[in-house]
Amino acid sequence: MSEQPENTAAEANNSQAFNIEKIYVKNASLEIPNAPEVFRSQVAPEMDIKIGIGNRALEKDFYDVSITITITANLPENKVLFLAEVVSSGIFLVQNFSEQEKELILNITCPNILFPFAREAISDLIVRGGFQPVYLNPLNFEAMYQQQQQAKAEQESK
Repeated sequence: MSEQPENTAAEANNSQAFNIEKIYVKNASLEIPNAPEVFRSQVAPEMDIKIGIGNRALEKDFYDVSITITITANLPENKVLFLAEVVSSGIFLVQNFSEQEKELILNITCPNILFPFAREAISDLIVRGGFQPVYLNPLNFEAMYQQQQQAKAEQESK
């Protein structure tokens, strides 16, 4: 019986490799704290949308990247219509890239891949809660990353 080689083909010839290993929903929640009264409201809610990105190393060259979407729909008088949150994640192989390239892949490329899945999951969750779907516009993760880097640089220069 032959043994598996320790190095992958990409490692053996130092070629770069990027692969989506798995995409999954890590967490999904919907709270409707003022049900059933809020279903009688005719007022359009004010939406507060927050998006977060995170990543962590798993084993050699594998990374878990997550995008968190939190939507809070508020009615007048500080009454919450609903609070929905989805964490969509993926396991990615990122092999033989420079640290700078790897950072761009993990903070721009991977979130771009995950966002459509997260957007669909949160809209589906809200609809299942009995509300109209919420359609999120596409995001520019490159601009978000540049803003974060600029803010970080400004904070470090203080």
